[in-house]
Amino acid sequence: MNQHAILVENLSKQYRIGIARGRRNGRATFLDKASAPFRYLASTLRPPKADELVWAIQDVSFQVEHGEVVGIIGRNGAGKSTLLKILSRITQATEGRALIHGRIASLLEVGTGFHPELTGRENIYLNGAVLGMRKAEIDRKFDEIVAFSEVERFIDTPVKHYSSGMYVRLAFAVAAHLEPEILIVDEVLAVGDAAFQKKCLGKMEEVAGKGRTVLFVSHNVTAIRSLCGRAVLLNSGKLVQQGSAQEVVGQYLRDMEVLEVIPLDQRQDRSGDGSVRLASVRVESLDHENVICSTSRLKVTVRYRSQRPVRYAKFLVGIYDHTNTGIFALNSDAVGGLPDVLPAEGSVTCLTDPINLTPGRCYMNIQVLKGGVVADYVQHAGYFDVEAYEVYGSGKIPSRDWVLCVLPHKWSLGGS
Repeated sequence: MNQHAILVENLSKQYRIGIARGRRNGRATFLDKASAPFRYLASTLRPPKADELVWAIQDVSFQVEHGEVVGIIGRNGAGKSTLLKILSRITQATEGRALIHGRIASLLEVGTGFHPELTGRENIYLNGAVLGMRKAEIDRKFDEIVAFSEVERFIDTPVKHYSSGMYVRLAFAVAAHLEPEILIVDEVLAVGDAAFQKKCLGKMEEVAGKGRTVLFVSHNVTAIRSLCGRAVLLNSGKLVQQGSAQEVVGQYLRDMEVLEVIPLDQRQDRSGDGSVRLASVRVESLDHENVICSTSRLKVTVRYRSQRPVRYAKFLVGIYDHTNTGIFALNSDAVGGLPDVLPAEGSVTCLTDPINLTPGRCYMNIQVLKGGVVADYVQHAGYFDVEAYEVYGSGKIPSRDWVLCVLPHKWSLGGS
Protein backbone atom coordinates (compact mmCIF):
# COMPACT_ATOMS: atom_id res chain seq x y z
CA MET A 1 0.00 0.00 0.00
CA ASN A 2 1.61 3.27 -1.15
CA GLN A 3 -0.36 5.61 1.09
CA HIS A 4 0.63 6.18 4.70
CA ALA A 5 -1.97 5.29 7.31
CA ILE A 6 -1.40 8.70 8.93
CA LEU A 7 0.48 11.64 7.45
CA VAL A 8 0.96 14.74 9.61
CA GLU A 9 2.58 17.77 7.97
CA ASN A 10 3.41 21.03 9.78
CA LEU A 11 0.39 20.62 12.03
CA SER A 12 -0.41 23.45 14.46
CA LYS A 13 -3.36 24.25 16.70
CA GLN A 14 -3.87 27.64 18.33
CA TYR A 15 -6.45 28.34 21.01
CA ARG A 16 -7.83 31.65 22.16
CA ILE A 17 -8.17 31.68 25.92
CA GLY A 18 -10.18 33.91 28.22
CA ILE A 19 -8.74 36.43 30.65
CA ALA A 20 -9.29 35.60 34.31
CA ARG A 21 -11.39 38.03 36.35
CA GLY A 22 -11.04 38.83 40.01
CA ARG A 23 -13.69 38.21 42.66
CA ARG A 24 -16.95 40.09 42.10
CA ASN A 25 -19.94 40.93 44.27
CA GLY A 26 -23.52 39.78 43.56
CA ARG A 27 -24.56 42.85 41.53
CA ALA A 28 -21.39 42.73 39.45
CA THR A 29 -21.90 39.00 38.83
CA PHE A 30 -25.47 39.57 37.62
CA LEU A 31 -24.38 42.34 35.24
CA ASP A 32 -21.48 40.19 34.11
CA LYS A 33 -23.79 37.33 33.11
CA ALA A 34 -26.31 39.65 31.46
CA SER A 35 -23.66 41.25 29.28
CA ALA A 36 -21.88 37.98 28.44
CA PRO A 37 -23.43 37.51 24.96
CA PHE A 38 -22.44 41.02 23.94
CA ARG A 39 -18.90 40.58 25.28
CA TYR A 40 -18.57 37.34 23.37
CA LEU A 41 -19.67 39.01 20.14
CA ALA A 42 -17.27 41.88 20.69
CA SER A 43 -14.39 39.53 21.49
CA THR A 44 -14.91 37.56 18.26
CA LEU A 45 -14.91 40.75 16.17
CA ARG A 46 -11.76 42.33 17.64
CA PRO A 47 -8.28 40.93 17.00
CA PRO A 48 -7.05 38.83 19.93
CA LYS A 49 -4.30 40.09 22.20
CA ALA A 50 -1.03 38.21 22.45
CA ASP A 51 -1.77 36.92 25.96
CA GLU A 52 -5.09 35.47 24.76
CA LEU A 53 -3.43 33.07 22.30
CA VAL A 54 -1.70 29.79 23.04
CA TRP A 55 -0.26 27.15 20.71
CA ALA A 56 -1.29 23.68 21.90
CA ILE A 57 0.83 22.08 19.17
CA GLN A 58 3.09 23.79 16.67
CA ASP A 59 4.70 22.61 13.42
CA VAL A 60 4.40 18.89 14.13
CA SER A 61 5.24 16.46 11.30
CA PHE A 62 5.46 12.65 11.26
CA GLN A 63 4.02 9.65 9.46
CA VAL A 64 2.67 6.26 10.47
CA GLU A 65 2.70 3.31 8.10
CA HIS A 66 -0.10 0.77 7.81
CA GLY A 67 0.28 -1.91 10.49
CA GLU A 68 2.58 0.15 12.70
CA VAL A 69 2.09 0.57 16.45
CA VAL A 70 3.32 4.04 17.43
CA GLY A 71 3.45 5.52 20.93
CA ILE A 72 3.07 9.22 21.70
CA ILE A 73 4.65 10.38 24.95
CA GLY A 74 5.30 13.68 26.70
CA ARG A 75 4.67 15.55 29.92
CA ASN A 76 1.36 17.11 30.90
CA GLY A 77 0.53 19.94 28.49
CA ALA A 78 2.81 18.58 25.77
CA GLY A 79 -0.05 18.58 23.23
CA LYS A 80 -0.71 14.83 23.02
CA SER A 81 -4.48 14.99 23.47
CA THR A 82 -4.82 17.96 21.09
CA LEU A 83 -2.95 16.03 18.42
CA LEU A 84 -5.22 13.02 18.82
CA LYS A 85 -8.35 15.17 18.67
CA ILE A 86 -7.19 16.61 15.35
CA LEU A 87 -6.42 13.14 13.99
CA SER A 88 -9.83 11.93 15.18
CA ARG A 89 -11.54 14.89 13.45
CA ILE A 90 -12.92 16.19 16.74
CA THR A 91 -11.24 19.56 16.26
CA GLN A 92 -9.65 21.31 13.27
CA ALA A 93 -6.03 22.33 12.89
CA THR A 94 -5.08 26.00 12.66
CA GLU A 95 -2.26 25.29 10.24
CA GLY A 96 -0.90 22.26 8.39
CA ARG A 97 -2.74 19.08 7.56
CA ALA A 98 -3.36 15.55 8.82
CA LEU A 99 -4.27 12.89 6.26
CA ILE A 100 -5.89 9.65 7.41
CA HIS A 101 -6.21 6.65 5.11
CA GLY A 102 -8.54 4.11 6.67
CA ARG A 103 -11.47 3.81 9.02
CA ILE A 104 -10.53 5.21 12.41
CA ALA A 105 -11.78 4.45 15.93
CA SER A 106 -10.77 6.65 18.87
CA LEU A 107 -10.88 6.36 22.64
CA LEU A 108 -9.81 9.77 23.93
CA GLU A 109 -11.84 10.75 27.01
CA VAL A 110 -14.34 9.00 29.23
CA GLY A 111 -17.69 9.09 27.45
CA THR A 112 -16.42 10.47 24.13
CA GLY A 113 -18.85 9.39 21.41
CA PHE A 114 -21.45 8.07 23.87
CA HIS A 115 -24.88 9.60 24.36
CA PRO A 116 -25.61 9.62 28.10
CA GLU A 117 -29.36 9.04 27.68
CA LEU A 118 -28.89 5.94 25.52
CA THR A 119 -28.25 2.49 26.94
CA GLY A 120 -24.98 0.63 26.53
CA ARG A 121 -26.62 -1.53 23.85
CA GLU A 122 -27.83 1.52 21.91
CA ASN A 123 -24.44 3.23 22.17
CA ILE A 124 -22.71 0.17 20.70
CA TYR A 125 -24.91 0.44 17.61
CA LEU A 126 -24.54 4.23 17.52
CA ASN A 127 -20.72 4.00 17.62
CA GLY A 128 -20.73 1.29 14.99
CA ALA A 129 -22.85 3.44 12.70
CA VAL A 130 -20.50 6.40 13.20
CA LEU A 131 -17.62 4.14 12.17
CA GLY A 132 -19.53 3.28 8.99
CA MET A 133 -20.43 -0.29 9.91
CA ARG A 134 -23.57 -2.08 8.82
CA LYS A 135 -26.00 -3.40 11.42
CA ALA A 136 -25.17 -6.97 10.42
CA GLU A 137 -21.48 -6.35 11.19
CA ILE A 138 -22.31 -4.94 14.60
CA ASP A 139 -24.70 -7.85 15.31
CA ARG A 140 -21.87 -10.29 14.60
CA LYS A 141 -19.53 -8.57 17.07
CA PHE A 142 -22.08 -7.57 19.71
CA ASP A 143 -21.72 -10.53 22.12
CA GLU A 144 -17.92 -10.33 21.94
CA ILE A 145 -18.00 -6.60 22.75
CA VAL A 146 -20.28 -7.08 25.76
CA ALA A 147 -18.25 -10.00 27.09
CA PHE A 148 -14.99 -8.06 26.83
CA SER A 149 -16.44 -4.98 28.54
CA GLU A 150 -17.73 -7.01 31.51
CA VAL A 151 -20.86 -4.83 31.82
CA GLU A 152 -23.42 -7.48 30.80
CA ARG A 153 -25.72 -6.70 33.73
CA PHE A 154 -25.94 -3.03 32.79
CA ILE A 155 -26.00 -3.23 29.00
CA ASP A 156 -29.61 -2.01 28.89
CA THR A 157 -29.03 0.77 31.44
CA PRO A 158 -28.50 4.37 30.24
CA VAL A 159 -24.76 5.03 30.30
CA LYS A 160 -25.25 8.22 32.32
CA HIS A 161 -25.53 5.86 35.29
CA TYR A 162 -22.21 4.14 34.52
CA SER A 163 -19.09 4.73 36.57
CA SER A 164 -16.02 6.08 34.75
CA GLY A 165 -14.52 2.59 34.79
CA MET A 166 -17.63 1.08 33.18
CA TYR A 167 -17.61 3.84 30.55
CA VAL A 168 -14.02 3.03 29.62
CA ARG A 169 -14.63 -0.72 29.55
CA LEU A 170 -17.48 -0.41 27.10
CA ALA A 171 -15.89 2.37 25.03
CA PHE A 172 -12.65 0.44 24.56
CA ALA A 173 -14.52 -2.76 23.75
CA VAL A 174 -16.48 -0.95 21.02
CA ALA A 175 -13.41 0.83 19.60
CA ALA A 176 -11.28 -2.33 19.49
CA HIS A 177 -13.85 -4.87 18.28
CA LEU A 178 -15.56 -3.00 15.44
CA GLU A 179 -12.57 -3.71 13.21
CA PRO A 180 -11.17 -0.21 12.64
CA GLU A 181 -8.20 0.08 10.33
CA ILE A 182 -6.68 2.68 12.69
CA LEU A 183 -7.13 2.55 16.48
CA ILE A 184 -6.27 5.64 18.56
CA VAL A 185 -6.14 5.22 22.35
CA ASP A 186 -5.35 7.98 24.85
CA GLU A 187 -4.30 7.71 28.51
CA VAL A 188 -7.99 7.16 29.35
CA LEU A 189 -7.16 3.48 29.98
CA ALA A 190 -5.61 4.58 33.27
CA VAL A 191 -9.17 4.91 34.61
CA GLY A 192 -9.62 1.13 34.52
CA ASP A 193 -8.24 -1.31 37.07
CA ALA A 194 -4.91 -3.07 36.56
CA ALA A 195 -6.50 -6.30 35.29
CA PHE A 196 -8.55 -4.47 32.67
CA GLN A 197 -5.55 -2.38 31.57
CA LYS A 198 -3.64 -5.61 30.98
CA LYS A 199 -6.60 -6.97 29.05
CA CYS A 200 -6.71 -3.83 26.87
CA LEU A 201 -2.98 -3.98 26.13
CA GLY A 202 -3.41 -7.58 25.08
CA LYS A 203 -6.26 -6.60 22.77
CA MET A 204 -4.17 -3.82 21.21
CA GLU A 205 -1.39 -6.32 20.57
CA GLU A 206 -3.98 -8.57 18.90
CA VAL A 207 -5.27 -5.68 16.77
CA ALA A 208 -1.73 -4.78 15.74
CA GLY A 209 -1.00 -8.44 14.98
CA LYS A 210 -3.77 -8.38 12.39
CA GLY A 211 -1.98 -5.63 10.46
CA ARG A 212 -4.04 -2.72 11.75
CA THR A 213 -2.51 0.60 12.83
CA VAL A 214 -2.43 1.64 16.49
CA LEU A 215 -1.60 5.09 17.91
CA PHE A 216 -1.16 4.84 21.69
CA VAL A 217 -0.68 7.63 24.24
CA SER A 218 0.49 6.61 27.71
CA HIS A 219 2.75 7.73 30.55
CA ASN A 220 3.50 4.06 31.23
CA VAL A 221 6.78 3.76 29.36
CA THR A 222 6.93 0.02 30.04
CA ALA A 223 3.73 -0.39 28.02
CA ILE A 224 5.12 1.89 25.28
CA ARG A 225 8.32 -0.15 25.09
CA SER A 226 6.55 -3.50 24.97
CA LEU A 227 3.70 -2.56 22.61
CA CYS A 228 5.18 0.03 20.24
CA GLY A 229 7.89 -0.29 17.63
CA ARG A 230 8.24 3.49 17.23
CA ALA A 231 7.43 6.48 19.39
CA VAL A 232 7.00 10.24 19.07
CA LEU A 233 8.05 12.62 21.86
CA LEU A 234 6.23 15.95 22.30
CA ASN A 235 7.28 18.81 24.55
CA SER A 236 5.41 22.11 24.90
CA GLY A 237 3.48 21.41 21.70
CA LYS A 238 6.53 20.63 19.56
CA LEU A 239 7.90 17.35 18.27
CA VAL A 240 11.36 16.94 19.78
CA GLN A 241 12.16 13.36 18.78
CA GLN A 242 10.81 10.38 16.86
CA GLY A 243 12.35 6.97 16.31
CA SER A 244 12.49 3.58 18.00
CA ALA A 245 10.43 3.28 21.16
CA GLN A 246 13.53 2.42 23.20
CA GLU A 247 15.42 5.56 22.10
CA VAL A 248 12.48 7.95 22.50
CA VAL A 249 11.50 6.58 25.91
CA GLY A 250 15.11 6.98 27.03
CA GLN A 251 15.07 10.65 26.01
CA TYR A 252 11.71 11.18 27.75
CA LEU A 253 13.07 9.76 31.01
CA ARG A 254 16.17 11.95 30.79
CA ASP A 255 13.95 14.99 30.25
CA MET A 256 11.90 14.10 33.31
CA GLU A 257 15.07 13.95 35.42
CA VAL A 258 15.88 17.55 34.45
CA LEU A 259 12.60 18.66 36.06
CA GLU A 260 13.75 17.39 39.43
CA VAL A 261 15.95 20.47 39.95
CA ILE A 262 13.01 22.87 39.50
CA PRO A 263 11.17 23.69 42.77
CA LEU A 264 7.65 22.25 42.79
CA ASP A 265 5.91 25.61 43.14
CA GLN A 266 7.74 26.89 40.02
CA ARG A 267 6.84 23.95 37.79
CA GLN A 268 4.72 24.92 34.77
CA ASP A 269 3.90 21.40 33.52
CA ARG A 270 0.88 20.91 35.78
CA SER A 271 -2.84 20.40 35.27
CA GLY A 272 -6.01 21.07 37.28
CA ASP A 273 -8.28 24.05 37.84
CA GLY A 274 -5.64 25.88 39.95
CA SER A 275 -7.89 26.43 42.97
CA VAL A 276 -5.24 24.73 45.12
CA ARG A 277 -1.53 24.69 44.27
CA LEU A 278 1.04 22.16 45.42
CA ALA A 279 4.03 24.05 46.86
CA SER A 280 6.53 21.41 47.97
CA VAL A 281 6.97 17.79 48.96
CA ARG A 282 9.44 16.28 51.41
CA VAL A 283 10.15 12.60 52.11
CA GLU A 284 11.95 11.48 55.29
CA SER A 285 12.67 8.20 57.01
CA LEU A 286 11.11 7.63 60.42
CA ASP A 287 13.77 5.04 61.27
CA HIS A 288 17.14 6.17 59.89
CA GLU A 289 18.23 9.80 60.00
CA ASN A 290 18.93 11.25 56.52
CA VAL A 291 18.77 7.80 54.88
CA ILE A 292 15.81 5.91 53.44
CA CYS A 293 16.42 2.16 53.49
CA SER A 294 14.52 -0.87 52.27
CA THR A 295 12.80 -1.30 55.63
CA SER A 296 12.20 2.39 56.36
CA ARG A 297 8.85 3.85 57.29
CA LEU A 298 8.26 7.08 55.41
CA LYS A 299 7.06 10.50 56.44
CA VAL A 300 5.72 12.36 53.38
CA THR A 301 4.90 16.05 53.87
CA VAL A 302 3.06 17.96 51.14
CA ARG A 303 2.70 21.74 51.39
CA TYR A 304 -0.10 23.50 49.52
CA ARG A 305 -1.66 26.94 49.23
CA SER A 306 -4.98 28.39 48.10
CA GLN A 307 -6.82 31.71 48.11
CA ARG A 308 -9.39 30.44 50.62
CA PRO A 309 -9.98 27.47 52.96
CA VAL A 310 -10.04 24.17 51.07
CA ARG A 311 -13.20 22.09 51.41
CA TYR A 312 -13.27 18.31 50.93
CA ALA A 313 -9.64 17.93 49.92
CA LYS A 314 -8.05 14.65 48.87
CA PHE A 315 -4.31 14.13 48.37
CA LEU A 316 -2.88 11.36 46.20
CA VAL A 317 0.82 10.48 46.03
CA GLY A 318 1.77 7.83 43.49
CA ILE A 319 5.19 6.21 43.82
CA TYR A 320 6.84 4.96 40.60
CA ASP A 321 10.13 3.53 39.43
CA HIS A 322 12.23 5.00 36.60
CA THR A 323 10.06 3.30 33.95
CA ASN A 324 6.86 4.90 35.35
CA THR A 325 5.73 1.53 36.68
CA GLY A 326 3.55 2.08 39.74
CA ILE A 327 4.94 0.77 43.04
CA PHE A 328 2.34 1.96 45.55
CA ALA A 329 -0.05 4.84 46.18
CA LEU A 330 -0.85 7.00 49.20
CA ASN A 331 -4.49 8.12 49.25
CA SER A 332 -5.76 10.37 52.03
CA ASP A 333 -9.34 9.18 51.48
CA ALA A 334 -8.47 5.49 51.68
CA VAL A 335 -7.41 5.68 55.33
CA GLY A 336 -10.02 7.91 56.93
CA GLY A 337 -9.45 11.14 55.07
CA LEU A 338 -8.63 14.65 56.24
CA PRO A 339 -10.85 17.23 57.95
CA ASP A 340 -13.67 18.54 55.73
CA VAL A 341 -12.11 22.00 55.72
CA LEU A 342 -8.37 22.67 55.54
CA PRO A 343 -6.66 26.05 56.08
CA ALA A 344 -6.00 28.13 52.96
CA GLU A 345 -2.29 27.40 53.32
CA GLY A 346 -0.54 24.63 55.16
CA SER A 347 0.71 21.07 54.90
CA VAL A 348 -0.55 17.50 55.18
CA THR A 349 1.57 14.57 56.34
CA CYS A 350 1.39 10.86 55.60
CA LEU A 351 3.16 8.17 57.67
CA THR A 352 3.68 4.73 56.15
CA ASP A 353 4.53 1.22 57.28
CA PRO A 354 7.92 -0.19 56.14
CA ILE A 355 8.16 0.25 52.37
CA ASN A 356 10.13 -2.99 51.72
CA LEU A 357 11.64 -1.75 48.44
CA THR A 358 14.82 -2.75 46.64
CA PRO A 359 17.57 -0.10 46.34
CA GLY A 360 16.98 2.55 43.69
CA ARG A 361 15.29 5.85 42.89
CA CYS A 362 11.54 6.34 43.33
CA TYR A 363 9.54 9.16 41.75
CA MET A 364 6.34 10.80 42.95
CA ASN A 365 3.30 12.03 41.04
CA ILE A 366 1.18 14.21 43.32
CA GLN A 367 -2.44 15.26 42.94
CA VAL A 368 -4.79 17.30 45.11
CA LEU A 369 -8.54 17.26 44.54
CA LYS A 370 -11.12 19.65 45.95
CA GLY A 371 -14.67 18.38 46.10
CA GLY A 372 -13.79 15.57 43.70
CA VAL A 373 -12.32 17.95 41.07
CA VAL A 374 -8.60 17.93 40.28
CA ALA A 375 -7.14 21.20 41.58
CA ASP A 376 -3.45 20.50 40.86
CA TYR A 377 -1.51 17.55 39.45
CA VAL A 378 2.23 17.36 38.87
CA GLN A 379 4.13 14.39 37.49
CA HIS A 380 7.63 13.67 38.81
CA ALA A 381 6.94 16.21 41.55
CA GLY A 382 9.80 14.79 43.58
CA TYR A 383 11.86 11.68 44.24
CA PHE A 384 13.68 9.78 46.95
CA ASP A 385 16.45 7.18 46.88
CA VAL A 386 16.18 3.86 48.66
CA GLU A 387 19.57 2.74 49.95
CA ALA A 388 20.77 -0.85 50.23
CA TYR A 389 20.07 -2.38 53.64
CA GLU A 390 20.70 -5.84 55.08
CA VAL A 391 17.17 -7.21 55.06
CA TYR A 392 17.70 -10.95 55.28
CA GLY A 393 20.89 -11.15 57.33
CA SER A 394 22.50 -13.19 54.56
CA GLY A 395 24.22 -10.44 52.58
CA LYS A 396 21.94 -11.11 49.59
CA ILE A 397 19.98 -8.05 48.50
CA PRO A 398 17.74 -8.30 45.41
CA SER A 399 18.41 -5.82 42.60
CA ARG A 400 15.90 -3.21 41.42
CA ASP A 401 16.43 -4.64 37.92
CA TRP A 402 15.01 -7.92 39.18
CA VAL A 403 12.18 -6.98 41.57
CA LEU A 404 10.75 -3.89 43.25
CA CYS A 405 9.72 -5.39 46.56
CA VAL A 406 11.76 -6.89 49.41
CA LEU A 407 9.51 -9.07 51.56
CA PRO A 408 10.81 -10.53 54.84
CA HIS A 409 10.05 -14.26 54.82
CA LYS A 410 11.12 -17.67 56.16
CA TRP A 411 11.53 -21.11 54.59
CA SER A 412 11.16 -24.47 56.29
CA LEU A 413 11.06 -28.13 55.37
CA GLY A 414 7.61 -29.63 54.92
CA GLY A 415 4.42 -27.88 55.92
CA SER A 416 5.49 -26.51 59.32
